[in-house]
Amino acid sequence: MPVTARKILAPLMLAVVVGGCAGKGQIDLEGGVGITSVRSACPSVGVPASTGDITMFDPPASRDASAIDVTAVMTNVRSTCDETGADIVTTVRFDVRASRLRGDAPRDVTVPYFITIVRGGTAVVAKRIGRVNVHFDAGQTRAQTSGTASAMVARSAATLPEDVRKKLTQKRKAGDSNAAVDPLSAPDVRQAVLRASFEALVGFQLTDEQLKYNATR
Repeated sequence: MPVTARKILAPLMLAVVVGGCAGKGQIDLEGGVGITSVRSACPSVGVPASTGDITMFDPPASRDASAIDVTAVMTNVRSTCDETGADIVTTVRFDVRASRLRGDAPRDVTVPYFITIVRGGTAVVAKRIGRVNVHFDAGQTRAQTSGTASAMVARSAATLPEDVRKKLTQKRKAGDSNAAVDPLSAPDVRQAVLRASFEALVGFQLTDEQLKYNATR
């Protein structure tokens, strides 16, 4: 499942389909058909803003363009999800493309990255740090490597309560007072869906200075 390098700001993935032939977001009032909620328990995957690339300077305190030593970009982010057990396991794979200014001697550069689980769009519930090693051969100024990160979410936490499921899927008929009312407009339903929605976010583990550099350049 390819993912663009951006933070997914909408953790809710709720497709509404009715009667097998109605379009997304449509409600078949005349047929009295309920709303079918198609919702995966797997977390959305993305890269938070300003964490998809890293710049290293030499000397480290300098921010001059002439002092740029190594740059790296996280790309080709994709994920697989196993939701067959009590824990939902998401595995995220990505490539790291790096370049360096001087290509004389062989060199290894270690780049830290993170994977974090965010619940309801705002609450960080878990975070792990990993590292990838980028190897440059002698005379080589560009190199590429791959990294893998994984995260688990309890199925019970990602499952909607039965009463909320009933509200989302209850049948509606033309003329009913609630026929045209979006169930997600109810605060309790909306909050329950948010609580059961998770994101798995990956990016480079940046220092405060590196994050500031990415955000302001």
